[in-house]
Amino acid sequence: MTDPVSVLHVITRLEPGGAQRNTLYTVGHLDRKAFRPALAWGPGDLLDREAVRLEGVGLYPAPALVRELRPVADIRALGQLRRIIRELAPRIVHTHSSKAGILGRLAARLERTPVVVHSIHGFGFTPLQPAPLRAVFLSLERLAARWTDHFIAVSEANARTGVALGIFERGAVSIIRSGIRIGELRHPRGGPRLRDRLGIPQDAPLVTQVGNFKPQKAPLDFVRLAAAVAAAVPAAHFLMAGDGPLRPAARRLGERLGLGERLHLPGWLDDTPAMYSTTGVAVLTSRFEGLPRAAVEAVAAGVPIVATAVDGTPEVVTDGVTGFLVDPGDVVGAARAVIRLLRDGDLAQRMASAPRELDQFDIDTMVRQHEDLYRWLRGINR
Repeated sequence: MTDPVSVLHVITRLEPGGAQRNTLYTVGHLDRKAFRPALAWGPGDLLDREAVRLEGVGLYPAPALVRELRPVADIRALGQLRRIIRELAPRIVHTHSSKAGILGRLAARLERTPVVVHSIHGFGFTPLQPAPLRAVFLSLERLAARWTDHFIAVSEANARTGVALGIFERGAVSIIRSGIRIGELRHPRGGPRLRDRLGIPQDAPLVTQVGNFKPQKAPLDFVRLAAAVAAAVPAAHFLMAGDGPLRPAARRLGERLGLGERLHLPGWLDDTPAMYSTTGVAVLTSRFEGLPRAAVEAVAAGVPIVATAVDGTPEVVTDGVTGFLVDPGDVVGAARAVIRLLRDGDLAQRMASAPRELDQFDIDTMVRQHEDLYRWLRGINR
């Protein structure tokens, strides 16, 4: 019988987010008869506590691994990752996110790891960066691609971008969708209790956005949208589930725009199905994405969504069928779409009931696809 293959996943941080949650789920659910999973990451975030609860997973904190560019810390992080790889001797190193993707792949190259895989959850170079910085990150991605045996993209859009920019050829990338627990969201419950807990009236129309309070997600756009919607639908309340550096600014802007107690910023919520069960319209104001987990969850839960048409989002949201797509930064257009859905119950119900094919987004399907890719790359017999 063949011994299980050691697979080391490397990710920068474990803050709440789709890439982090899916990485944890993958390492926690790989077939133990075929694979021996391990995880290396920079500690200090909310999902660390989920990592330490994983059974049968080797855990390797790398304290110097941080998201920001810090040359001294980055050199130390590279050394820490090299030591982890040397100790574990994995046959596969699988990196996630931009910082861990660069340092992890370099460490794997230096330690002669047989197979190196990198997952693209959106690229490290973004539309919000100054052109010189974006060029540096693009150059680093092209360099790291030389140390990569195969890529995984969560969206067709990211795969096309990588090919167009010369990072990889089309045959070197596989599409594996960012997975969710579809069964939990198809018939969500618990909304009334959640409303009581958050102080939201039971009969108030509720507009919800889920995500980190970072420039990528443009949370201040959501607050501006909320103010426009509130002017047209005075009974509406607005929920932003998440946390991050722009949360205080979002609260201040909400106060300045007169939203008062109608804007709810509770931090991360631990009952996503309950939240969607009581949401009238979901919103996603992102400026860029890989494939947004929040959009997949909303569509799976049958909640109409108004989202920006960036990267992989149109692969989830069908414009005019399961929601509306707008240009990034188009707060007025997004607000109009939300108002239309709140006022037109028949339209909202048609979107909620529209047929949707989501099997490709099932989280266990995601894990099996990773296993199949590992077997193909390493020639492992089933």
